[in-house]
Amino acid sequence: MTHRGRHRRRRRSRALRGALTGAALALTAAATMISTSQAEVADGPGGLKPLTASADTARLDLTEHQVPRRWLGRLSASMGSPVGVDTVLASADRTLRPTDDCTDTERESLPIAPSATRAYCWDDADTSGWSPGAVTTSADADDDGRWGADEVILSAWSREDSATGGRVARVSFVDADGSGRPRYTSALLVLPVDGGRDYRPLASTVTGMVWYQDKLLVTADAGDRNALYVYDLNRIQRASADTTAVGRVTGGWSAGGHRYVLPAVASYAAGSAPGAARPDVLSLDRGTAPDSLVAAESVPVDEDRPTRLWRYPFSTDPDRTGLPAVDSAGRTEVREAYRTRARGVRGVLSYQEAGTARPQWYLGAAVGTPDGRGTLWRADPHGARATECGADRSQRCWSGTAGSLSYAPRTGEVWSQSGHTLFALPLDSVDDALG
Repeated sequence: MTHRGRHRRRRRSRALRGALTGAALALTAAATMISTSQAEVADGPGGLKPLTASADTARLDLTEHQVPRRWLGRLSASMGSPVGVDTVLASADRTLRPTDDCTDTERESLPIAPSATRAYCWDDADTSGWSPGAVTTSADADDDGRWGADEVILSAWSREDSATGGRVARVSFVDADGSGRPRYTSALLVLPVDGGRDYRPLASTVTGMVWYQDKLLVTADAGDRNALYVYDLNRIQRASADTTAVGRVTGGWSAGGHRYVLPAVASYAAGSAPGAARPDVLSLDRGTAPDSLVAAESVPVDEDRPTRLWRYPFSTDPDRTGLPAVDSAGRTEVREAYRTRARGVRGVLSYQEAGTARPQWYLGAAVGTPDGRGTLWRADPHGARATECGADRSQRCWSGTAGSLSYAPRTGEVWSQSGHTLFALPLDSVDDALG
């Protein structure tokens, strides 16, 4: 990817903000509502500390396990030919609400500084009982920002499901066609079992997600032996039975009421040695060669230990499109790693401005109070700074529930999600707020 200069991105962001002045004013109205607890200035986490010892970086390695192709073939033979993202978007039957139709509570979850320039709220009936997760876009899939003819946003959701007796997770496909009311529909994330004769739901929250080339990489929580699952977006399967069950049922295949399922094609297991880390949040960095999967763990704010940030290189093998690189033993090894004193990290980005010596790391973090806003840090080995807001220069200016971060180079925007609100803002505005 060819990086565009800061001055070009600033022209785009100014044009975007000018076109959406009314929305921007509505989104910044919450700036007058900073509580006393939010006004306290947090101590900075300091600069990033490189992890260079092999004993430290080895704790971050993953081991790949491919789902046998015969399993996937058997599933497709029974369920019918897979469909693509364009087919899923064409059947979109839900609508996101524009900012003006969001409730006051939904708007209060948006960042104060910098403010969002695009924001939408999810269909209440469709998301009731579901918890929001990570966000990625077709800008991750391809550097022209599109998947075929479409601009697409993917949003992960999970919930406890009485029909399966556990947790289920889904991905919502949003047709980001530029309208004020984007349409979307969802597919359930599943894992093939019994040799491809059945599938079960991914019983996990999805706090990290990246769409790279034709693959969707998602995190799994600590209750799963695997840290990452990979889904092939050319292998979306139609459900044929509309029941609450998940898997093979009498007369067909069910997806818990959804029209589509995404069966996993690979998984990545974290190490079991003491100190091994699982990636909790993800993003894509196209500024490295090859492109890299950026990861961070989310250390609880009340634990006295550092947070680790790292990256895995993607494979350049044309037979392994969208997959991390592996060695002969199937291990995905870390290429670069750091530790930081920032805790509660829920979103991570690594971005290097053209002509600069090193990338900047952006960390969206929770603050540990139920009603508190998050903090957005920009960090490198020399130090860290947070965005500030209000007369008292509070650092608690980020979204109400800090979420994953996904950067779209073509527009210069960062996408994220807080509660039931999906929003975007220019990365330039983050840098401007940081000074």
